[in-house]
Amino acid sequence: QVQLVESGGGLVQAGGSLRLSCAVSGRTFSTYNMAWFRQAPGKEREFVTSITWGGGTAYNQDSVKGRFTISRDNGKNTVFLQMNNLKPEDTAVYYCAADRRYSGSSRAFYDYWGQGTQVTVSS
Repeated sequence: QVQLVESGGGLVQAGGSLRLSCAVSGRTFSTYNMAWFRQAPGKEREFVTSITWGGGTAYNQDSVKGRFTISRDNGKNTVFLQMNNLKPEDTAVYYCAADRRYSGSSRAFYDYWGQGTQVTVSS
């Protein structure tokens, strides 16, 4: 069983930065594709970014436009989301997801999810 625990959320002013972490249990972290999604109140959960087990990355360019960076540390079983130049519209609960085979933007295909961490950006 794989468990994901997000941390690092909080309240930040517009233009600020946050770094989210997702710690993954288990000894096979390096074989999982990882992703970040977010869900704002009253909206669908949307894809933010993903990183394959081999380090390939993909981003939702419409929403993050070079401001966010995903990375992973296989030695620490952790995936990170560096968020810079935050905007009020980035306010959401951010979720970490994992899957052995899929690394795309559809939330339906990820097998494992964390509980989420709240990010609030004030104007």
